[in-house]
Formats: sequence, C-alpha cells, structure tokens
Amino acid sequence: MAVQRTFSIIKPDATKRDLTGAINAKIEASGLRIVAQKRLRLTEAQAGVFYEVHRERPFYGELCAFMASGPIVAQVLEGENAVAAYRKVMGATDPAEAEAGTIRAEFAESKGENSVHGSDAPETAEVEISYFFSGLELVG
Repeated sequence: MAVQRTFSIIKPDATKRDLTGAINAKIEASGLRIVAQKRLRLTEAQAGVFYEVHRERPFYGELCAFMASGPIVAQVLEGENAVAAYRKVMGATDPAEAEAGTIRAEFAESKGENSVHGSDAPETAEVEISYFFSGLELVG
C-alpha cells in the first residue's frame, strides 16, 4: 500500500453542531493524518463549481444550497490507501445503512445532511484538493 492523500469536507450540518473535533478524532484514530485544514463558507456558485459532476442530477440545486448554508471545514488527509481508508471511516451515504462506529452512523442527520464528504478516487482527490488548497498549504 502506498501513502496517498485524499480530500474531506466536514459539512454545514456537522459544523453547526460543533462536531469538527469529534470527527477529527475519528479521522486520526483511523490512522489518517490531517495535513491541511481550513474553515470557510462557500457561496452557492462555489459549491456549484465543486459539485459540477452532479449538475444534471435532481439534487444538485439542493446540494449547492445546503453546502452554502453554513461553514464547512475543508481538509487534506494523508495515510496508507487514504481514499479507501477515509471512505471506510465515513460510512455509507445513508446513515441508516452506515456501519456502526463510522462518522455517518454516529453524526449524520439524513442521507442529504450526512456530515462529511470524501473523495471517491485518487484522481478526484487531486482535483478536489487543488480547488481548496495551494501547494504551500499542504504541510504534511
């Protein structure tokens, strides 16, 4: 296994409930390192660019509005097979289907307000990381 990086967002539903620390603790307990992190607020237009891949899906507008509804925490995580490792820690998109102990099983409020986003492939992670972070901000 190779050390790789992946991208994470702690979404507005979780930041509103002050869960950043609890989510970070789960990330770190899984063996992933947080190598960059910042709290910011997206506009709907910025969320739209980030989620462009979903533009044709019926939930796109609602997703963009939700992601602009409050602060997010953008993160770069690093570790062995980080993309797959983080997806396992996140759990299934629907918290009712998420494995016990995962972030979504413990913190998500619904399938739409599911507390976290994570990259689905190394190539996606590269694109998502570069949307939020410059190389100077990745301090490993």
